Amino acid sequence: MTTIGLIGGMSWESTAVYYRLLNEGVRARQGGLRSADVILHSLDFSPIADMQAKGDWEAAGDVLADSAMRLERAGAGCIVLCTNTMHKLADRITSATKVPFLHLADVTAKAIKRSASRRPLLLATRFTMEQRFYLGRLAAFGIEAMVPDEGERQDVHRIIYEELCRGRIEPASKARYLSIIAEAAARGADGVILGCTEIGLLISQADTALPVFDTTTLHVEAALDFALAAESQAA
Repeated sequence: MTTIGLIGGMSWESTAVYYRLLNEGVRARQGGLRSADVILHSLDFSPIADMQAKGDWEAAGDVLADSAMRLERAGAGCIVLCTNTMHKLADRITSATKVPFLHLADVTAKAIKRSASRRPLLLATRFTMEQRFYLGRLAAFGIEAMVPDEGERQDVHRIIYEELCRGRIEPASKARYLSIIAEAAARGADGVILGCTEIGLLISQADTALPVFDTTTLHVEAALDFALAAESQAA
């Protein structure tokens, strides 16, 4: 099994989900007492959130590059960045390390391509919804994602940072997300990308008839495929 290196803590609420799902996934695939071979570097999110708010992406990139190099030195055979927004800085990680980097937007786009959806709604932080680093990556796969309108984007972003990243699950916020999804469906959305790793704490496939692409779950499955590939080939 290849050792999976996780860059987490952004926020730790969703990083904990990554860790649980990776271990559950290995047990489901291999049985018995098998569990995931994981190295986790969990960062303090508060200073990184400040860098995001100030637009100091250079400093944030330094933090991620350092984290990735630590994981590589510790023996990680691949790098998994447990946050969609910070994939804005994916090139800082790939330029600092030699091990494979499992890009979350690529993983998500491939899953969408395997479905009938081609115009899904992207729910994420404002950075991910409004900048091209993620939307453009999806577009390279032929996925033209929709985004909510300005007021809706403000609410989606606020709920992520003020509630989900702090472990708060509010019924009113779930209702707000579902209303945004319904509005997008009326405008032609044919799927929903949970494009922030915390959103899966609030919304699931059980909440909407539209196909849901939970980026956390998809990322975990891709990491498991990679980590267990050598064992599968040997078998």
